[in-house]
Amino acid sequence: MPTLGIAREFLREFGKLQRSVQDRVYETFAKFEEATFAGIHLELIRNVRDSRLKSIRIDQFWRGVVLAPTSGDSYLLLRVLPHDEAYRWAQRKSASVNRATGSIEIRDVASIEDRMPRLEERAAATSERLLGAVSDADLRRLGIDDQVLAFARTLTDLEQLETARTMLPEPQYDALLGLALGMSPEDVWTEVADTVEPGEFDPDDVTAALARSTKQVVLVSGPGDLMEIFSYPFDLWRVYLHPVQHRVAYGSFSGPVRVTGGPGTGKTVAVLHRAKYLAERSTSDRSVLVTTFTKTLTSSLENQLHTLVEDDDVLRRIDVRHVDQVANQVVATEYGRISILSADEQRQTWRKVIGSTGVKFSDAFLAQEWREVVLANEVVDFDGYLAAPRRGRGRQLGQRQKEQIWTAIAAFLDELRRLDRWTYETVCVEAARLLADRTAKPYQHVVVDEGQDLGPWGWRLLRAAVAESDNDLFITADAHQRIYNHRVSLKQLGIKIAGRSARLTLNYRTTAEILGWSIGLLRGEEIDALNDDLDTLAGCRSDVHGDRPLLRPSMSAREEMQALVKDVRGWLADGIEPDQVGIAARTWSQAEAASSALTNAGLPATSIARSKPTAGRISVATMHAMKGLEFRAVAVIGLSKDSMPFPKAVTPASEDPIAHNLDLQQERCLLFVACTRAREKLRLSWQGTRSSFLPRTDG
Repeated sequence: MPTLGIAREFLREFGKLQRSVQDRVYETFAKFEEATFAGIHLELIRNVRDSRLKSIRIDQFWRGVVLAPTSGDSYLLLRVLPHDEAYRWAQRKSASVNRATGSIEIRDVASIEDRMPRLEERAAATSERLLGAVSDADLRRLGIDDQVLAFARTLTDLEQLETARTMLPEPQYDALLGLALGMSPEDVWTEVADTVEPGEFDPDDVTAALARSTKQVVLVSGPGDLMEIFSYPFDLWRVYLHPVQHRVAYGSFSGPVRVTGGPGTGKTVAVLHRAKYLAERSTSDRSVLVTTFTKTLTSSLENQLHTLVEDDDVLRRIDVRHVDQVANQVVATEYGRISILSADEQRQTWRKVIGSTGVKFSDAFLAQEWREVVLANEVVDFDGYLAAPRRGRGRQLGQRQKEQIWTAIAAFLDELRRLDRWTYETVCVEAARLLADRTAKPYQHVVVDEGQDLGPWGWRLLRAAVAESDNDLFITADAHQRIYNHRVSLKQLGIKIAGRSARLTLNYRTTAEILGWSIGLLRGEEIDALNDDLDTLAGCRSDVHGDRPLLRPSMSAREEMQALVKDVRGWLADGIEPDQVGIAARTWSQAEAASSALTNAGLPATSIARSKPTAGRISVATMHAMKGLEFRAVAVIGLSKDSMPFPKAVTPASEDPIAHNLDLQQERCLLFVACTRAREKLRLSWQGTRSSFLPRTDG
């Protein structure tokens, strides 16, 4: 009986198909399974370079491209595309077997041939070669065949190789990239191959390759098995690594490591694999802390770790919790149950202090001064406050003003003690103090995701939670996605990353059109990178293309909601599942209005705050709550001049010009985060006058 397998790369594309087309794919697998021989369903494609590439009818308009070996009953579905596009795709491709790994490879032969003359011309003008230090023998031992070897010998810089990713066979691209990044041939083999030793496989024996391949092929027994696999394609790819990610996730380092990169570049994937790598080498339970700044993100990390790690003993060595949970446990163990002051209670306490001391500063200014100057610099007395640097604070203060401010801060702390209440910051400060005094630390390794949103008190806690040693701290961050206004220097906090940094540039989530438009929101902004240096999105790119973001102006709030309902209906009609649609707003009142509009229109919608998205329902949330999530389609609403930037989130320029500019930058970053939650569709809307952050032309 013939069997039809699925190329794993096709799993990425299946979720983008319309529901009706997906249903026809299921039916195709059922018919294929029932056939006495596969040939009754396969059709020839004219002018193909590889005669083993055939088409299979999905419906009148759609065709699948199938790899059909000359012998055996195993076949491989490579793509499902509109009829003419499917034929063009097949005519440019060729299949082979990697001589060293024995895996199936698909290459864009036509693109390689088209690219070669330009590369040869450029190479002739210089003696520099990207892989000049690697011998032909080593390249062939790693599975590089004649065509790719000739291509590789023309490369003069890394960018040329990276832009060729989609046309080269994936195993060979991975090997070349590893070598270009400075890995030895032995390390490349260890990290990117599926076998212990290079083999000598027949490059034309696709039948045998299909039988042994597990990395490129998913074998299914029928449409039921197919549906189960297609239910989690993004979970599958979330735990896949390319060599640059593999190098940092599975490397051994003499101290803390920082990994930066734009949205969707695989930083969280690196975090998951790093935790797995460290836990496999650990000897005690809960010795590896995986942490970030919110409960929602922590839950997501824990779920993904269970997808990646199958060994329960390894999982027991990993403790997943957010920073405030770590701090709370340390302090509660020492003092018993503690009570945290809410944000509203903190504002009321500051206002009470202002009334009792008569200081002429706002509660917002005093709270920021306390967090960003006093707590950030571990100030404990007035002399320390006088001498403390005021990073990110632009308002000039004389000694008399500082005396008044210090009086108010002292009164605030006295009030906390009187009430026997804490803030999240003071819990972190005390937990860091307690851990710093202990020789025995609670963790052997700490792995941090979304590090850009941790305050200095959080970083001091994490530094104190693990002894300084090899592989002690692994940090991922993207300062362009900072949604809280914490400006830190890891160096000044005792976290020394000099010489141990890596940067990821290839976006695996968002289309090039959405990514490029979103990056434009931050053009011209100088973004610090947590270590007295600047971060950059230069080189960050996506190889997946789609529609440009859609900008929707409206005259009124009612009109904006009506247009939102219409566009969301269109997405659902195109086959996008409700739980793959996200609605982002700057405020909860805007989010609730959108949720009500969708619900009243009969569309399943749920407002999410600290919970995760619900299966079968559209997620509606603030931009802050969207952090760490992703959807096929995202609508960002309420982008009017008076809503974005949100006035209450921006310090008046008259009060502090530097803080004003940093607050505006934070609002831009927040919008950037919301836009980059979208994989394929991005829609932005407003009523009246658009936000100054948006471009002045639509489309």
